[in-house]
Amino acid sequence: MGKLNKEIEEHYFTDRLFEDIVNRLTNKGIDLSKVERSDIAGVDEFHVRGAVVSKELASSINLEGVKVLDVGSGLGGPCRMLASDYDCIVTGIDLSHEYVRTAKKLSKLVKLDHKTSFSQGDATHLPFEDESFDVVWTQHVQMNIPDKQRFYNEIHRVLKTGGYFLFYDIFKKDENEVSYPMPWASNANQSFLFKTSELEDLLKTLGQSKVNTNDQTAAGIDFFESMIANMKPDPNRLGLNLLMGESTKPKLMNLMQHLKKGALELQSGVYLK
Repeated sequence: MGKLNKEIEEHYFTDRLFEDIVNRLTNKGIDLSKVERSDIAGVDEFHVRGAVVSKELASSINLEGVKVLDVGSGLGGPCRMLASDYDCIVTGIDLSHEYVRTAKKLSKLVKLDHKTSFSQGDATHLPFEDESFDVVWTQHVQMNIPDKQRFYNEIHRVLKTGGYFLFYDIFKKDENEVSYPMPWASNANQSFLFKTSELEDLLKTLGQSKVNTNDQTAAGIDFFESMIANMKPDPNRLGLNLLMGESTKPKLMNLMQHLKKGALELQSGVYLK
């Protein structure tokens, strides 16, 4: 796993990411002492539909004042939303050292560092005690993890009895080969897709009960079509281009085409422990 984790971390790596974000904010004329979450919303949620789908997921249960773990927290956008809008105390963990460094600095920039914390780590070996969190949350993470059993076992272990597991992810829908690159993988060696039925069986075996699931595929396709149609050169743009560089458009186009032809699907869901 060490070699794979290193390869995946390198796939996501962008040098001096926080500094790049700050430079773009400055060039846009934004006062760095008054940065709002909305100013960085285009870049701080690395998943299909961005902040919109995070808010939808958050509204599916009562989150007021609870303790949340975001597994695969990226740049920390959902953590800051949960802290700000729902008064949650939120912990994020991510494999990428650079993402964790940037997440900490962005939280401080928007004055939410007192309610959010971030650490670097492996999602299959979570450094938390049993039943530590009221809610565990994950978005677009499991595609990089081959050991699904270990991943979801760890989520289940740190979740309190009576707590909720919330997810939003990309799944394989048929047996056709997936072509790369994708936003989460440069090649097939970094990607470990499985089906929603397999996730459901795994969570059922752990003893979790399904509250609801939602097919997010059509909404994801609409999101991509709108985003790609409005892509224009902008040296100060704060979007996924900061995370994927010149490969942004081909990766997004590839994912959209796989969703359209039914090879992949998007699903969100809520389970109760």
